[in-house]
Amino acid sequence: MGRGSSIGGIIVVIWLIIGIVAAGQRGYFDSDEANCAKAGTIAVTIIAGPLNYLGVNPKINCDLPQPSK
Repeated sequence: MGRGSSIGGIIVVIWLIIGIVAAGQRGYFDSDEANCAKAGTIAVTIIAGPLNYLGVNPKINCDLPQPSK
């Protein structure tokens, strides 16, 4: 393992921490409501990381199929 891979890992961890902070500041963890759209939005916000502070505001919409009658 080279030095570059450890630096890359540190950068990824910092990126994800910034995304978690952004999701927390938007209040995504405060709601008791749990659905796929909420989970998707939280995941995409965390993955976007610092881009959240550059105006990126990812949102996910989920339309799950209803069971047949």
